Amino acid sequence: MTLGLTLGKYAPLHRGHQLVIERAIAENDHTIVVIYDAPEVTPVPLETRAGWIRTLYPSVEVILAEDGPTVVGKTPEITALHDAYLRQLLTGRDITHFYSSEFYGHHVSQALGAIDCRVDANRKQIPISGTAIRKDPYRFRGYLANIVYRDLVSKIVFLGAPSTGKTTIARELAKRLETQWVPEFGREYWESHHVARRLTLEQLAEIAVGHREREDEIIADANRYLFVDTDATTTYQFSLEYHHEAHPTVAELAGTCRERYRLCFVCDTDIPYDDTWDRSGEVHRKVFQAKIESDLIRRNIQFIKLSGSLECRVSRVIENLKLLDS
Repeated sequence: MTLGLTLGKYAPLHRGHQLVIERAIAENDHTIVVIYDAPEVTPVPLETRAGWIRTLYPSVEVILAEDGPTVVGKTPEITALHDAYLRQLLTGRDITHFYSSEFYGHHVSQALGAIDCRVDANRKQIPISGTAIRKDPYRFRGYLANIVYRDLVSKIVFLGAPSTGKTTIARELAKRLETQWVPEFGREYWESHHVARRLTLEQLAEIAVGHREREDEIIADANRYLFVDTDATTTYQFSLEYHHEAHPTVAELAGTCRERYRLCFVCDTDIPYDDTWDRSGEVHRKVFQAKIESDLIRRNIQFIKLSGSLECRVSRVIENLKLLDS
C-alpha cells in the first residue's frame, strides 16, 4: 500500500496547492494532508482551512499540526526541528511518497524515508503564491476555489428597523470601496408574495434561505468586503412580531449570524421616517428597533450604532474596517 503525504499552511489554499494534493491522490492508495496553524500570516482559523481540504477532497485524511513549529528557514537546526516534529506527528504511519513544490521536499522525504515527489517546483503550471494572494485576493481569485475565496471576504451586515438607512449605506459603501452589496431579499419577496401584508412561517423561512443564497452568490465578485442589508435575525424578529414563533429554519439561520459576519452595524432611527405604503409607521419603527437591539444583546452579537448623516455613518464604518484589518 502506498501512502502519500503533503503539507502546508494553506493560507489560503490555492490551485498550486491543489495540484500537489491531486497528484498525491492520483498516485497513492491513501493520502494524508498535514496542515499547520498560521496565525502569523492569516486570520483564517486552522479549522476553516482544514475544512476547505476536507470538502474538496473527501478521501484525504487531514491532520492538524496545531502545535507545529512556525519558524522557517534552511538551516540545519530549523530543518531538524521540522523533521523531528513530523516524525513524532506521524508515528506508526509508513509514508512512501512525500509531495511538495518547495526546498523542504528533500529533507522531509529523507527524514520520513519516503520518495521525494516534486510538483511544479518552478511554478510554470500554476504561477501563483500564497503571499501574492494574501496581498490581493480579489485580483487572484481565479486561483481560488469558491469555498476558499468566500472565506477571505469579510461580510459586513447592516441591521435596523425599516427606514433606518440600511440599503443606502450598504450601496454607498460598495460604490466607494469598489465591491459588492447584497440587497434585502425579504423586501422583494414580500412585495411579490404577501397576502394582506402578511407572510406565512414557511414563507419567512424561504426568505432566510434565499437571502443566504444571494449572499453566497454575490460574494464571488466581492473585493475584500461584502456589505449586507439585513440578516436572518431580522427575519426572526418579523416572525415573532406576526406569528409569535419562528420556523426552525429561521431560528437556525439566525443562530449562526454571530459567526457569519465580521462586523455588525445597527442603523439608528435618527433620520426622517420614509412613510411608504409598505411600512407600518414611525411608532412601529421605534418599537421594532428596540426589539432588534435587544435580540442582538441576547445573542451576544456585538454591534456598532450608526447615527447622523450618511457621511458620518460611512466614515464610522470605514474607521472600523481599518481597525478590522490592522
